[in-house]
Amino acid sequence: MISVLFAVLTSISNACAAVLQRRAASTLPDSEAMRLSLIKHLLTQRVWLAGIALVIVAAVCQGVALATGPIAVVQPIFVIELPLTLLIASYAFRSRLAPSAWSGVAAVTIGLVLGLGASAPTGGTETVEGLSWVPALIITGAFEAVVIAAALRTRGNARAALLGLAAACAYALTAALLKDAVASLDQGDGAEAFFTSWQLYATGAAGIGALYLLQNALQAGSLVASQPMLTLGDALISITYGVTLFGESVRTGWWLLPELVAVALITAGCVELARSPLASGASPRKRRTR
Repeated sequence: MISVLFAVLTSISNACAAVLQRRAASTLPDSEAMRLSLIKHLLTQRVWLAGIALVIVAAVCQGVALATGPIAVVQPIFVIELPLTLLIASYAFRSRLAPSAWSGVAAVTIGLVLGLGASAPTGGTETVEGLSWVPALIITGAFEAVVIAAALRTRGNARAALLGLAAACAYALTAALLKDAVASLDQGDGAEAFFTSWQLYATGAAGIGALYLLQNALQAGSLVASQPMLTLGDALISITYGVTLFGESVRTGWWLLPELVAVALITAGCVELARSPLASGASPRKRRTR
């Protein structure tokens, strides 16, 4: 229950951060895409800095969640970040969600419950055994290179979707590295092992890379294009890391059918929710009073 609770807290922080960052990044011209100057300009915007503060809160909550539960359980819970953000935003702005948005909330929620129930992630080790990180990092690096190269050949929503997938892969890698690093706290050396582990510093590097890719995804196109790729990509790639690196298990066989239905529901829900003005960081129009 602790891992689920902190996964939900992570979802709330990450979702709110994404909306704030999208609002800031969308104001920048296309000429800033894939340049370090993009971050320089964003650092001058308070809205973006507020989003970064929430990212830090999310990182702490995520560390607790991963330390107390399997990565294949924790990471998929993050698909609820968009529905939660819309519900919070609608309350803050005192604006009712459209019926289509509520259908999106229902689709994501049902999809998450169905997906976790069908896959039933269990087992696994707290740390990665031996040199298993070597092939994992090589494959991840090659995948990122291919996706980013493809993104640079496109524009608009296509680029946003591809960069969203690249960011998702980087966030999933960050979670796997963080879980491995946090596990060292339970070992004999405790804090010393944690702060001297290469996984901790690799987590920071992967996190910065993920944040950079996310800003470019948000700047390149609409949230409708980037959010589904980011949300589903993070969940599915994290499950892959959980199975291959930590030895966690998920049900296959005929269970793949409801799992695919769950993915379809979550995808449809995310697309519908990302169309909401609240998801893009826009404030709803106030009604005129006579």
